[in-house]
Amino acid sequence: MDCIFCKIINGSIPGYIVYEDNKVMAFFDILPISRGHTIIVPKKHVADLEDLTNEDMCALSLVVKKIGRAVTEGLGVKGYSIFLDNKSAANQHVPHVHFHLVPREEGDGLERWPQSGYADGDAEELLKNIKKSIK
Repeated sequence: MDCIFCKIINGSIPGYIVYEDNKVMAFFDILPISRGHTIIVPKKHVADLEDLTNEDMCALSLVVKKIGRAVTEGLGVKGYSIFLDNKSAANQHVPHVHFHLVPREEGDGLERWPQSGYADGDAEELLKNIKKSIK
C-alpha cells in the first residue's frame, strides 16, 4: 500500500508518535500549522469518514479528546482547533481518514475560512435535501 499514514502505522517510515493503542495512532504532522500539530488516524486503512465503523469512529473521537487535553496541558496552549478534510474536494491530500489537532494561542494569526449567508429560500431547500438523505 502506498498510504503514507499506513507506512507510519506499520513502522516502515519513522514518525513522532504521540499516542498509540490497538485501534488508533496519533503522530506529529510533518508540515505543522503550529508547534504540536498532531494527526490522529484509525490504524485500519479507511479512506472516507463514512466508511469508518461506528466503533472505530468512537475510538478515534475518544483519542482526539485525549490528545486535546494532553496538548493543552503539556504545551501550555490556550486551546486547539480540530478539523478533518473528507474527500479530495475538501482538500484531503492523504486518502486515509485523519483528524488534525492544531494547538492555538490567542492572536496566532490562524483565521477561519470565509463565511456567507443564505439566499431567500436556500436554507429551506438545502435542509429538505439533507434530511431526505439521512438514513
